[in-house]
Amino acid sequence: MTNAEEVIERAHSIVAALHAKREREAARRKELFGRIGTGKPLTMPRRGIQLSLKLQ
Repeated sequence: MTNAEEVIERAHSIVAALHAKREREAARRKELFGRIGTGKPLTMPRRGIQLSLKLQ
């Protein structure tokens, strides 16, 4: 194998390793953020209602 072929082979292996790492990280993010429950949506107050602000 010539030097050029060796360089090309190493480049291909690096690209494949980076691609596999990216896929693993994407799967991890999907699993992590998929577990975060959104719960029920918050109810919005009707218009014109003054909300109290308890400072003490």
